[in-house]
Amino acid sequence: MQMLLDFFEAFPAWLTAITTLISAATAVTALTPTKTDDKYVSLVLRVLNILAGNVAKNRNADDKED
Repeated sequence: MQMLLDFFEAFPAWLTAITTLISAATAVTALTPTKTDDKYVSLVLRVLNILAGNVAKNRNADDKED
């Protein structure tokens, strides 16, 4: 029972941390106007796009095909 109470006591801190991470990932991906050919930057941007929820129809402008 104590473990369950500890979980619910720590839940707001976890929720804040997750929300902050998603917001930061969204900000970084929005401030990066184009993809570069650098494989490391591309990998980081791909991970940040996933964390920011930029998947399926919610994509960056440079990810869209004409």
